[in-house]
Amino acid sequence: MSKLVFRSNDAPTLGVELELGLVDAQSMDLSSSVGPVLERLAHLPAGCVKPELMQCCLEINTGVCRTVDEAEADLRGKLLQVESVLDGLGLKLWWGATHPFALWGQQQVTPDDRYQGLVQLLQEMARRLVTFGLHVHVGVDSGDKAVMICERIMQHLPTLLALSCSSPYWENRNTGLQSHRSKIMEGLPTAGLPTLMRNWSEYVWLVNHMIDTGFMNTIREIWWDVRPHHNFGTVEVRVCDMPGNLPDVLALTALVQCLVKALSDEIDEGTYQHEFHPMMVRQNKWRACRYGNQAQLVNAYTHEVQSVSRIIRHLIDRLGPVSDELRCRPHLEQTQRMADGLSWADRQLEIYQQTGDARQIVRQLCAEARLTPEV
Repeated sequence: MSKLVFRSNDAPTLGVELELGLVDAQSMDLSSSVGPVLERLAHLPAGCVKPELMQCCLEINTGVCRTVDEAEADLRGKLLQVESVLDGLGLKLWWGATHPFALWGQQQVTPDDRYQGLVQLLQEMARRLVTFGLHVHVGVDSGDKAVMICERIMQHLPTLLALSCSSPYWENRNTGLQSHRSKIMEGLPTAGLPTLMRNWSEYVWLVNHMIDTGFMNTIREIWWDVRPHHNFGTVEVRVCDMPGNLPDVLALTALVQCLVKALSDEIDEGTYQHEFHPMMVRQNKWRACRYGNQAQLVNAYTHEVQSVSRIIRHLIDRLGPVSDELRCRPHLEQTQRMADGLSWADRQLEIYQQTGDARQIVRQLCAEARLTPEV
């Protein structure tokens, strides 16, 4: 059995990972061009721009940040450089969790031993992973606490998904879902909602058991909606679709940081952990996937059905003091506008209804998400 050491953090530090699509500026289709892009970004620090499983995806990562504003400055600087490089290659960035009309069977796997092994193990379930998500890391001080927070934050995962939904289309079809990405991810054997665990020891046993029995190759093949990350010493929330612009990324980042900090404080204070049935979380996640920010979600404590708008209003009130401490209140309050306005999925549907052309969805939303004016 391997020993996993949790690298403790003494503050709720932040790390943000963006998975963004690479699209051809003429056809608006996905483009397997991550190789040439990374060649032109080789001057950036190692790990801040990376390939993913598919060559049509670019991952952009922050360094370790203390505040959401720091994360914004970090991401903005890298995005500006990426946009400049893409302009020279005839490419654009797609901010959405699935592409409206690209075909997954035409996408190329990144030539990497780990990715090739993943495809060999998971077959079509891996090759279908032409999806793009937002991952937010928040530092915590122990492995036991990370596991406890993963359990307590589960009731909030459907709300995070509902706010971020941006994948109504799959292979030029309206799926009728606001987040088709979440259903694709659930096709993997170690994705979706995590199993309930009591402490760090139980998590380590579970990881070692799955590796030793050949269920997965490495710990990196755990893709739960939330998971402990021992190398970074974080709770990593992975449930979100990729929203359509940077301000909404920052709003979701603020909500995740505030939730993790509030739950960490509750654990330190000895607050009682109310039981909630896992079926409620699954039910709410389905409603979020189906209806986005118009979903009616069941309160885990009162069993009352509530709108996403009402839930967010309550969370902003509850987390206000924490957001002041973390200096992210304006970003947290942006989640109310996300709850009350058109979802990114609805925005895609609206553009198609107006134009009848899926390429216009990509063209318009790529232009709107740009940090610099079109060249």
